Amino acid sequence: MKPKTNSNHNTGSFDLAAYFSAKRRLIDNRLESILDDHSVPSRLYHAMHYSLMGSCKRIRPILCIAAAEAVGKGASETVMGVSCAIEMIHTYSLIHDDLPAIDDDDIRRGRPTCHVRFDEPTAILAGDALLTLAFEILSEPFRSFEDTDNARLLAIIAKIAKAAGNRGMIEGQMRDIFAQGVETDLESLKNIHDLKTGAMIDAAVVSGAIAGGGTGEQTNALSTYARSIGLAFQVADDILNVEGDPEIMGKSIGTDKLRQKATYPALIGLEQSKKYAAELVSTALQSLSIFDKKAMPLHAIAKYIIERKR
Repeated sequence: MKPKTNSNHNTGSFDLAAYFSAKRRLIDNRLESILDDHSVPSRLYHAMHYSLMGSCKRIRPILCIAAAEAVGKGASETVMGVSCAIEMIHTYSLIHDDLPAIDDDDIRRGRPTCHVRFDEPTAILAGDALLTLAFEILSEPFRSFEDTDNARLLAIIAKIAKAAGNRGMIEGQMRDIFAQGVETDLESLKNIHDLKTGAMIDAAVVSGAIAGGGTGEQTNALSTYARSIGLAFQVADDILNVEGDPEIMGKSIGTDKLRQKATYPALIGLEQSKKYAAELVSTALQSLSIFDKKAMPLHAIAKYIIERKR
């Protein structure tokens, strides 16, 4: 489902739907090219392609591009390489999240999950392959980073690796698993989501800023933006799991309650969760005050995150 183009999703005359559509085409084309150039036809390749190229929002790579635009660079070869690596890492995490040993989900991006479409061993290895391919792309300066100096390249790799690993997304996933059926306070829940969802969104935005040559002030402001929308994104996901439309979302709803997951609606209620998400978006928007109209996509994406239906 494409974001609507009504006034709620526009900043002034900015058309978020058109922006999303154009950036998705760029990202999808580059991802197709990466898979073709770095794989051989095999069952593993087909599983990687099936999961990576399914219909989806591409929020993280689009945020990476939008951050680079905000600091004045735009979708250069450098930025495209970073954004695609981030999307591959995100897709790997979804494949593994869906596995029977973790969330045991049958539907992802509107169709059977990777382990259902193929089998569990193939899904595990497809996720592993996407993760490692992401870092191969990040370390190929002659392909993806022709205008990036070594210091910026290493800073980007370090940022993404930390966000994806045991001090970021994986630790968040681990805490999320062991919070099921356990009484959890608001601060613990926030920490889970900061790690599980927020770390990679922060990495996407900050890496875009670094790749775009942003200043320290710009990068810090964008990190505040990213951390705020990262948490808002997870709160919105929790809300959609309660009241979303599975036909629009492309996945099941009500699963959090069935699994006794720690969520914002379960802890503070649905209406308070919506209010909290709105407050987070307000903080994100305030952090963009140092930027000019080049940051309009980031403004619109922040609002879209809590208005989306999928």
